[in-house]
Amino acid sequence: MGIRIDKGKCTGCPGRDEPPCVKYCPGNLIVIAPETKKARIRGQRDCWDCMVCVKSCPFGAIETRLPFQLAGFGASLKPEVAKDKIVWKLKDADGNTEIFEVLTKKV
Repeated sequence: MGIRIDKGKCTGCPGRDEPPCVKYCPGNLIVIAPETKKARIRGQRDCWDCMVCVKSCPFGAIETRLPFQLAGFGASLKPEVAKDKIVWKLKDADGNTEIFEVLTKKV
């Protein structure tokens, strides 16, 4: 799969010691580019597809790109984390969207 970072939505999280996407990536693959001050992935092929960066971005600037073989060009899968649920938005190659809600436990 892989991720896509929307440069229009990404702020680089100024004022934080480390943006959540950088801090929580288990593969240490996301960095803040010095020239743009926005997030970028070092190596798409090294991405584990864990979606930690997608879930942790406070601006919804990161989404998972589904491989062409599975979903066609332009398809994506994006979770939105809320207090008591995760809402998954699946967009297919034709732009059709399906939404799935998964309730989470309160801890």
